[in-house]
Amino acid sequence: MQNFIKNIDFSKVLKLSTLVEYKDEQVVSRTLAQNKALSVTLFAFDKNEEISSHSSTGDALVYIIDGAAEITIAENKYTLKSGETIVMPAGIPHALLAIEKFKMLLIVVFGL
Repeated sequence: MQNFIKNIDFSKVLKLSTLVEYKDEQVVSRTLAQNKALSVTLFAFDKNEEISSHSSTGDALVYIIDGAAEITIAENKYTLKSGETIVMPAGIPHALLAIEKFKMLLIVVFGL
């Protein structure tokens, strides 16, 4: 049987926040699933680290696990904190900035 989820233990209770660690002056990622329809990735951003403006062919849901981030979608800026989520629509430029250290779960769903 093929497993579609990777880089995570199966049949074990885990805390997402422990699956990716902060590193000074870096953005750290851990891909949990990726195919033509879906991408699921955990990220840890050190303070002031960022992903510059870009767009995606899929809708991207961001869930903040820890800390706080500024997310820009088109010309609108949003501040998200632990427990909050936002969707960055496909084809619309977006960017992320760590206003403090933060961890997030990113789920991108692609139209096929």
